[in-house]
Amino acid sequence: MSSAQSVGSEHEPESHTPRHAGFKYAVGRMVAAPLARIVYRPHIEGRENVPKRGAVILASNHLSFIDSMAIPVAAPRPVHFLAKSSYFEGTGVKGALSREFFTSVGAIPVRRGAGQAALDALDQQRQLLDQGLAVALYPEGTRSTDGRLYKGRTGVAFLALQTGAPVVPVGLIGTDRVMPVGAKMPSVKERITVRFGEPIDVSKHGPATSGRARRLATDEIMAAIHALSEQELAGVYNEPPAQNPIDKIKQALPHERR
Repeated sequence: MSSAQSVGSEHEPESHTPRHAGFKYAVGRMVAAPLARIVYRPHIEGRENVPKRGAVILASNHLSFIDSMAIPVAAPRPVHFLAKSSYFEGTGVKGALSREFFTSVGAIPVRRGAGQAALDALDQQRQLLDQGLAVALYPEGTRSTDGRLYKGRTGVAFLALQTGAPVVPVGLIGTDRVMPVGAKMPSVKERITVRFGEPIDVSKHGPATSGRARRLATDEIMAAIHALSEQELAGVYNEPPAQNPIDKIKQALPHERR
């Protein structure tokens, strides 16, 4: 899952509320975040590094489904994220509950995939940043199942270079113990740590149209995340094993992972 979402002062200006969420979003932010802090008692470091206003990208490592809850709970302002469209399309009581929950935390449905789907997702995130909002993204693209930190894809850097938004690196520690892959409910016995690093201005690397600039900016962001998360580096992209010879060739050839 790609993700992260909403919390902060109850008295923030209305312009920081996403247009699609409204009342449900405001209630979810005011109720869910304080409750989560009480139950899970997260260690939070560097909250002062998150700009209180204006567009900002929170770029984080990705260990667990609950990462998208941990970041908003710890952040000093609302944070928004894209969630799989399937979470909004279920039927019956379970589908309705899922839809209400993700809407209440400020999630926006997106269809996952490559090609046009990936470009559409980037455009949705750009629109949020153009509204002066905070968004949370995972440069690795998907969860790490072995605890290592994988190479970053360049979509986050592209957004930062295109919009001028600063990037705040985030290191999550322990979320994979609170809710491992395959677990149905999070454990309340474990505690997590959320570390916010100093904002990064990636504009020095060049324009968004430059593949070299995107790669250099991505590597700088990933180095900052690594310093915060203290994970072992995988040195490769986090992608499924090639299913056929053509896929193996594609993965072997140098190309930009957005």
